[in-house]
Amino acid sequence: MSTLISPPKNLPLWLRIGLSITKRVTGKDLLPPRLLAWYPKAAFSSGIMEALVAHQDGALSARLIKLVRMQASFSAACPFCIDMNSHKFVQFQITQDELAAIQGLTPVSTVETFSEREKIALEYARTISSTPLKFSPDLMQRVKEHFNEREIVILASTAAQVNYWARLIQALGVPPAGFMEE
Repeated sequence: MSTLISPPKNLPLWLRIGLSITKRVTGKDLLPPRLLAWYPKAAFSSGIMEALVAHQDGALSARLIKLVRMQASFSAACPFCIDMNSHKFVQFQITQDELAAIQGLTPVSTVETFSEREKIALEYARTISSTPLKFSPDLMQRVKEHFNEREIVILASTAAQVNYWARLIQALGVPPAGFMEE
């Protein structure tokens, strides 16, 4: 798939600075923020949202947040998101069996290395990423039993943020950035 549009030739100084920071952090000259330059308010707000995402918070480990980002990426079937959010998954002690479950190849419930919290977080992320949105009372009860209010907001906003990018990136026809090739 080729991109629907090309980035503008002239980028505002503030956006060039933001792209430079993004390149330093990711090691890539990413296409999505360049395309958003056509509407600077979207570029700015998307950049702020991305800068403020949780990577670890209290009892929500970096591994759990990574699992949620990966689950939302696979659930949204976004090649760019899968590439970016699955990059270096082994560094988060995510096994091949766990990856197969996140991909939907095996049931999450059968993977013994997932903790109960991880299983519930994965189901929650998968549900957040489904259309139509339909949260069962049972799932919501289990989420409330295993996560506090702050953690629920972090899980929900993390999955929603991936879904925002998935829909935007796919709507613009952005291909994977090559993170998994490294």
